[in-house]
Amino acid sequence: MGGDIVLIMLAVLIVMILLGIHIGVALSLCSGVGVYIMFRGNTEAALSIMSNTAYEAIRKDVFAVIPLFVLMGDFIWRSGAAGDLYRICDRTLRRLPGRLAIATIAGNTVFAAVTGVSIASAAAFSRIAYPEMMKLGYKQTFALGAVAGSACLGMLIPPSVLLIVWAILTEMSVGALFIAGILPGLMLALLFSAYVIIAAIMNPEIAPAYDKPLVEPTPEENRAELVGGLGILALITIVIGGIWFGWFTPTEAAAFGVLAALVIGVFKGMRTADILESMYQAGRTTAPIMFLLIAAQMYSRLLALGGGVNYIQGMFTDSNLSPFMVMMLMTAIWLVLGMLIDSVSIILLTVPIFAPLAMGLGYDPIAFAIFGILVIEAGLLSPPFGLLVYTVRGSVPDSTATLKKIFIGSFPYFMLILVAAFIVLFFPTIATFLPKAVI
Repeated sequence: MGGDIVLIMLAVLIVMILLGIHIGVALSLCSGVGVYIMFRGNTEAALSIMSNTAYEAIRKDVFAVIPLFVLMGDFIWRSGAAGDLYRICDRTLRRLPGRLAIATIAGNTVFAAVTGVSIASAAAFSRIAYPEMMKLGYKQTFALGAVAGSACLGMLIPPSVLLIVWAILTEMSVGALFIAGILPGLMLALLFSAYVIIAAIMNPEIAPAYDKPLVEPTPEENRAELVGGLGILALITIVIGGIWFGWFTPTEAAAFGVLAALVIGVFKGMRTADILESMYQAGRTTAPIMFLLIAAQMYSRLLALGGGVNYIQGMFTDSNLSPFMVMMLMTAIWLVLGMLIDSVSIILLTVPIFAPLAMGLGYDPIAFAIFGILVIEAGLLSPPFGLLVYTVRGSVPDSTATLKKIFIGSFPYFMLILVAAFIVLFFPTIATFLPKAVI
């Protein structure tokens, strides 16, 4: 009986999402109605369970990680340190083919280590890197693809909001998932860079060689870039190094990271108005995520009460599908959802069902988490939703940069993300080596 109710509510949930109802509202309504039916119309019991679930959902201090990391990234972006980082990467990589695109990838790789959301990376490098590539005659779709594609690194390289949400839903260690994302994130960055180099060598017209004399920065510009570049490296050491060596919990690391980012911002010229705007922006970004987490915990409670996970797992078992085919089915579901809704919502909808199923099939929970994040990351670039594509379109100061061109340019990155995902699936040690060695 409980399993049937869960399936009916899941079907209603999918219909509501397709009708355009906000995912948080849809999750809450379906969860509440499902629990109400299970308790045979006992309104008091249903409301008590839902209210307790909502309270327990966000009372843990680990939830403070989300707004703190978002605020830290906004401080760095608003201070101009991201631009300093890009220029340092550009000069360092001057001898490589397609070096501005590679500098964009390198900049996003480092910037991802101080911000928890890809949107911040996409917005920052759309304004910083894209104009520079167009000045040097880069093909527009190639330049747009480099910006949109490399911004995906922000969802894998710690600190990542997606990793935090995954850890909360599955009751895994946030620190373990952070450490697990390092090697796959670097591998993905290398795959992106290899694509750029090969593409630039095979077709030099898409990324012309920089044959003009390099304009050396003034001493003042050098000092400003040094503050920004070294500041970001110090920030990474505080956050990732602190978690790595056990100096801080993820929550403590986030708090120290915000303080360090604030110091960098002040040195870079941020004033009270900028600091307040960063705080407001962090609130605007975090509030919807927290609401979604509350709704997701209600959804998880419905699944638990109705035995939904066991019911669905039994359906897969009875179907006699091989574990790999089950993974392929999950991948297909994630990619289809990526065309319709955002990444956090995808995790909230699917992970309470998919994670226990994957562990039942013998997959390592850490490796499966990284695999899932990579596949869901690919959804950030898939039409028609493609959140990062829309972010780049709204941030690029060029009216000719259409959505179609961004989707075309980012398609190779979409494919490379899927390649990285299946490398992790077949070689889980890539994801599990560091957590087992450190934690």
